[in-house]
Amino acid sequence: MTGEIITTERKRLRELLPGIQLGHWPTGPKNGITDVPGVLVHTQSIHGDNGNVNTGVTTILPNKDWFYKGYYAGMFRYNGCGELTGSHWINETGTLVSPIIITSSFSVGACHTGIYKYAAQHHCDDDGSAQWFLMPVVGETYDGYLNDQSQFCVTPEHVIEGIKNASDAPVQEGNTGGGTAMICQGYKGGTGTSSRVVPAIASNGADTSYTVAALVQANYGRQKQLHIAGVPVGRILTTQDAKNEAKAKAAQAIDDAKDKTDGSIIIVLATDAPLHPVELQRLATRAAGGLSRVGGYGHNTSGDIFMAFSTANEMPAKGVGYTANGTDIFKAKAHTMESVQDSTINALLEAAADAAEEAIYNALCKAETMVGFKGRKVDALPLDRVKDIMEQYQGLEQSLLG
Repeated sequence: MTGEIITTERKRLRELLPGIQLGHWPTGPKNGITDVPGVLVHTQSIHGDNGNVNTGVTTILPNKDWFYKGYYAGMFRYNGCGELTGSHWINETGTLVSPIIITSSFSVGACHTGIYKYAAQHHCDDDGSAQWFLMPVVGETYDGYLNDQSQFCVTPEHVIEGIKNASDAPVQEGNTGGGTAMICQGYKGGTGTSSRVVPAIASNGADTSYTVAALVQANYGRQKQLHIAGVPVGRILTTQDAKNEAKAKAAQAIDDAKDKTDGSIIIVLATDAPLHPVELQRLATRAAGGLSRVGGYGHNTSGDIFMAFSTANEMPAKGVGYTANGTDIFKAKAHTMESVQDSTINALLEAAADAAEEAIYNALCKAETMVGFKGRKVDALPLDRVKDIMEQYQGLEQSLLG
């Protein structure tokens, strides 16, 4: 048998609570990262026959032609007990020249190799040589509570499959991709996404709009610290569950595990707004605002790493030796780009925080109860109880507003 997933009806937060207010800006049509034009995603889960293996890979492509094009990017490290390969090059140049792969802690090496193997299969010279530059970007969070990491079940071929099959379809959420066995705020976590659309003015003066979207691999936090739209849902659920010995014992086991290896969260922000690398660093930083609203503190053993990239400005990505794409690299060549005026960036910053916040909620709401490694069980967020709590608070708010 595979790892047991106990299925109940799962809904995204806005399906559970129609009309909930999460910031000021509307969502995109898919309310996900694939609302950003050109961005492609693929998720795949891996389960073993004995129930002990539950893991996976999430692939994000900034564009289907990612091998030939670079995109401006920026990063923020909220807490650094985690890995994102390629981060030094992003910090050095402000440029993303790779797919973004998110997986489990023990699978970083296989995914790093997988990006290279895909490129070697499709972009080597006729003689088989690889005369190009590529800096793989791979992030991770720890899934060892529900997954036997020592089996090393993720292979480079999973990454090759992910790159080949990435699409702009709505992203699968919950127990999927790199988030398959993750735990968030004391409940089953995983993969989640959300987007926002903000008004803008193009460089020619015409009215337009830009999309800011987040994809998270959520694997951090404690039950009692969970907030939803400002409501202390986790504290209420914890108090209620304290009367149930079995539930209290299970919650304590997860807390004890988190004390040893807290978890982590990777947040990837994508936008079609023309932002330069410093502005994208600022965008990535604002993801921390969304995380903190839900209940993330960036604990010492948590790897909370955020990155943002923009698809608005493209540039040649490959080059080696003394020439790069026919250009003498010892003659500085101007590159034409657009960028948003810093004084007008506020809505984009808000959208980054709001999208990150809702992406975490969607990961929690879509994840299903899982029984995994060593028979350990992590319950899904109880949506019926959450709905009841939130409706009571909404009723109180309406009465106070008159």
